Amino acid sequence: MPEKLVLRVAVPAPLHQTFDYLPPRGVEAGRLLPGVRLRVPFGRGERCGLLLEVRVWQEQGERTLKRALALLDGTPLFTAEDLALLKWASRYYQYPLGEVIANALPVRLRKGLSALPVHTPVWRLTGQGSMQAESDLKRAPKQAALLRLLREQEGGMTREQVYQQFGACGPTLKALQQKGWLQMREELPPMVRGDAVRAPTLNRDQKVAVEAVKQDRFAAYLLDGITGSGKTEVYLALVRQVLEAGRQALVLVPEIGLTPQLIERFERRLGMRLAVLHSGLGEGEREHAWQLARTGHAPVVLGTRSALLTPMPRLGLIVVDEEHDLSFKQQEGFRYSARDLAVIRAQRNDCPVMLGSATPSLESLQNALAGRYRHLTLRQRAGGASTAKMDLLDIRSLRMDAGLSPVLLRNLEETLAAGNQALIFLNRRGYAPILTCHDCGWVAQCRRCDARMTLHAASGLLWCHHCGSQRRRDPACPECQSEDLRSLGQGTERVEEVLATRFPGVGIARIDRDTTRRKGSLDLLLEGIRKGKYSLLLGTQMLAKGHHFPDVTLVGILDVDQGLFGADYRAAERMAQQIVQVSGRAGRAEKPGRVLIQTRHPDHPMMQLLVREGYAAFAREALAEREAAMLPPFGYQALLRAEAPGEAAPGAFLEAAREQALALEGGSVQLWGPVPAPMERRAGRYRAHLLLQSESRAELQRLLADWIPRISRLKSARRVRWSIDVDPQEMY
Repeated sequence: MPEKLVLRVAVPAPLHQTFDYLPPRGVEAGRLLPGVRLRVPFGRGERCGLLLEVRVWQEQGERTLKRALALLDGTPLFTAEDLALLKWASRYYQYPLGEVIANALPVRLRKGLSALPVHTPVWRLTGQGSMQAESDLKRAPKQAALLRLLREQEGGMTREQVYQQFGACGPTLKALQQKGWLQMREELPPMVRGDAVRAPTLNRDQKVAVEAVKQDRFAAYLLDGITGSGKTEVYLALVRQVLEAGRQALVLVPEIGLTPQLIERFERRLGMRLAVLHSGLGEGEREHAWQLARTGHAPVVLGTRSALLTPMPRLGLIVVDEEHDLSFKQQEGFRYSARDLAVIRAQRNDCPVMLGSATPSLESLQNALAGRYRHLTLRQRAGGASTAKMDLLDIRSLRMDAGLSPVLLRNLEETLAAGNQALIFLNRRGYAPILTCHDCGWVAQCRRCDARMTLHAASGLLWCHHCGSQRRRDPACPECQSEDLRSLGQGTERVEEVLATRFPGVGIARIDRDTTRRKGSLDLLLEGIRKGKYSLLLGTQMLAKGHHFPDVTLVGILDVDQGLFGADYRAAERMAQQIVQVSGRAGRAEKPGRVLIQTRHPDHPMMQLLVREGYAAFAREALAEREAAMLPPFGYQALLRAEAPGEAAPGAFLEAAREQALALEGGSVQLWGPVPAPMERRAGRYRAHLLLQSESRAELQRLLADWIPRISRLKSARRVRWSIDVDPQEMY
């Protein structure tokens, strides 16, 4: 009797288990390899699952198994090492394996569609085209220019690459092809871009950092470098070494907005094209880059958080730039930390991982202090520029103009008169955070959240920045019908209005989510800043990260005091990181910079410490406070969240979950709650939290592994939407 094969398949479903199927009819056993996709029946429908294991039927009794419907791939999409990492992430973050794997796949492949071919149409010159003189095309300047462009690209160019550099030119390509000067073939896209631009000479700190990294084995490095110290040059030197050894490099950045300038810099310096992965790309573009990385054809992958899960068969280095950034923590669904998972992946691939930041997270700093990471420091600004001087502006009892103090306005005037640029940072978009009735005190509230609506004057809308709901501005008070409605506080829109009045004729660039919604708008604004079109720069945290503005000599920081007294214990750390990151925009090259921080609490010890002694001293004090309270990184947390349309259901579920935890817990895990979330009602749903905390990561993980299956079977779990967040970064 022939052996009966059983396929163990991970199916994307909210269930912490895998499923067994019989092989699809007509498929040879040799083609059923772990890592291929299968279309399988599931419930009343069908799903696209991933094959994890093939085993021989060993059960004594007969068990009715459904048969897989189709094999979707000729070769595995994931290696055994890739699958092992995804299984580890599923266990650690307590998220169903099928859903974790779905997060690691491009959207089309999750849907069960056929993989796009890695080969793409590539245009290159023929022998005749290579010898053709451009002077023969005086009457066809477009053809001459395109001929010159392709002559500079020895490896040829894809249609997309031609269009990026030359614009839409289909007829021109066709005309050159008809002359026999150009040919198009399906082949692997050329990764060579041209000759690499020569690297600048590294300073002593940079050389020490590059030489410290051992390329042939795993180690974690924290590159702690002040803003403008040349961390990117260290990354480039390490990537170049990896490429010379025939391996691949993965570079993670926190924001899509940072990628265009970074891509250009990497490609020019390395002389090759990168595979780019972020959510701003179309599904086809993203999948093609993913396939280039998976097959090993792309030597360098640059992307945001989800790029970490991309298969790379020759991975030799992982870089996480701005490792402190909250964007590296997924806040919905599979709540993983790309920074932390990068260290695990590097360990499993036996390759180095470098975490870089001017304001390292307290977790990374503690890992460095404990010897788990090697601490590398860059304390010298590139080009010999001096560090910007920070000053606190006491704004108590001062008459303000849309949040701008007289001292700050005077400094802005002096900076502009000297022909320099100034940057104003306010991490709040819109016109004003409050619209109120002067007669009765009514305040515009979101009808779906426990939050006030923000006024956006340009559009005449009231906007909830928590759930996204919008409505037209009330013409009169809905409670007393008074028309005396006033806006309180300020956002970037209001500050822009005041600056335009105070400094007429001065170019103002406002950079926030409202002004950069259209594709390419951020690049246009940044280009205008670099060309001197704008002398006043105003924006939210989008303006604070990674940008190089050599003519900015003054930075004004508004409204940071909430970080001193936030309900979240991480608020002060985030405030300090934000101040230092924004301050780094001031003073590059030969121009010294100055930073003015407006505050109503100039005597606060943590603020004083940050300004007098810098981020390192602030971090040491913050770590001491965390250790005294046994908060992360000295303790370990998991947050169980629940939400429902009714007010009672989340608390009832969390109370039942708490009882289950108490029955399993042996005294090593503390349970706090359940309590209402800091914003109890959001998007029309009531929310509550149960926090678990332990001094032992292993004990917390042991409890979670036993607890999650139990609470998923609770009757009260069916009346709520619940999720578990391991190592939570936000408590809202």
